Amino acid sequence: MSGCVRGLLSEMSTSTSAPRLALSVLDLVPVRAGQTSAEAVAASVDLVQTADRLGYRRYWFAEHHNMPAVASTTPPVLVAAAAARTERIRVGSGGVMLPNHSPLVVAEQFAALEALAPGRIDLGIGRAPGSDPVITQLLRQSGTTSDVDRFPDNVADIVALVSSEGATVRLVNSSSHSSGGTYGVHATPAATTVPEVWLLGSSDYSARLAAAYGLPYVFANHFSGEGLERILALYRSEFRPNERYPEPRTFLTANVIAAPTAEEAEDRALPQLHMMARLRTNMPLVPLETVEQAKANESFDGLAQSVMASARAKWFVGTGADVASALSSFAQQYDVDEVMISPIAASYDAEPTDAAPGRTQTLELLADELDLAG
Repeated sequence: MSGCVRGLLSEMSTSTSAPRLALSVLDLVPVRAGQTSAEAVAASVDLVQTADRLGYRRYWFAEHHNMPAVASTTPPVLVAAAAARTERIRVGSGGVMLPNHSPLVVAEQFAALEALAPGRIDLGIGRAPGSDPVITQLLRQSGTTSDVDRFPDNVADIVALVSSEGATVRLVNSSSHSSGGTYGVHATPAATTVPEVWLLGSSDYSARLAAAYGLPYVFANHFSGEGLERILALYRSEFRPNERYPEPRTFLTANVIAAPTAEEAEDRALPQLHMMARLRTNMPLVPLETVEQAKANESFDGLAQSVMASARAKWFVGTGADVASALSSFAQQYDVDEVMISPIAASYDAEPTDAAPGRTQTLELLADELDLAG
């Protein structure tokens, strides 16, 4: 652990007691070396059940495509599996990358999920492609997916489609281009509850759009972190109150590893740091290394080392007590009552491939320190 971050954790841990804080989980369904997709998904299903038991508020699955170390390609499928195996926790997407999909299909999927688990479904929507240009083209080649430039309209359409009132389409007479009446469209025939829609992003654009529509907003701090304070202030100052959301609503995301010792936590962080360096320096992507593989890997140059140092400085890595205290202080600093953690602890060689002991340990230690089930 670098001196500045170690000092920050130490300073934060001297507070008398951490304020009550809700924690949630963001899952990319990581795939380690020697692990199959089935084993990675099984590990995540086990993890969401753990989060449900421990009192975490919500559990979201990301959307990424064609990445050797990430199996969260289809959030609705994973959300359905998680909802069927849990009882209390909210489950959802973090997020569905809307330009890859038809807005009506997304609305229908999440209306169906809401019918399966009423009052427990979140629909987080993002604007990024979630992959490289080749995969983006493959996702959109059918012609049924949405134009990025129409993202604001498509968000508004989804909000209307999942409501009990549905959306109204104005028909046009093709011969005269005059109005031919209206046509009602519903994502599901008789909704009694609706999924909660969140906008996700890391820019002024997403914050302003969420504020204009009066929607909850999440800044992708775990991925970027640049401009956090300014963008949250922008969202809050421009927020337009509405009946469902009279005030702006937001929380923060963070990359987190908690372990019995700081040394173990740093060990479990190294494979993810290597993956971040590969992403940022256009190196070939590979399945997530184990701790032993990462320690033996000396192929990273000065630029990659700089990327890793920059990323590490923004992560919360340490003992359960230190990380819990640091997260509480982080939430207080930005005036939120919830932090969504991405538990990025990697595995050791000897640990089972159908489980994620490091990630499970992170959830357990933080739940105990913050008394989430209390």
